[in-house]
Amino acid sequence: MKELIEFVVKALVDDPATIEVTEVVGDKVTIFELRADKADIGKIIGKKGRTAGAIRTILNAVSARQGKRAVLEIIE
Repeated sequence: MKELIEFVVKALVDDPATIEVTEVVGDKVTIFELRADKADIGKIIGKKGRTAGAIRTILNAVSARQGKRAVLEIIE
């Protein structure tokens, strides 16, 4: 799933080299921390959070298929 997040986000931003996704595995939930350049954060979040919401929807669909739960945190 980490690769999926990186693939989608790198297609959105101007500088894909600054994208960094960290996976924190817990007992019931896996947290994906997304770090990017401050100039690209707005592109990742989108208007009214729609782009970030769409990424989270894809992540939830993939994780539900695997019988897990995943959360995406966008860190500035």
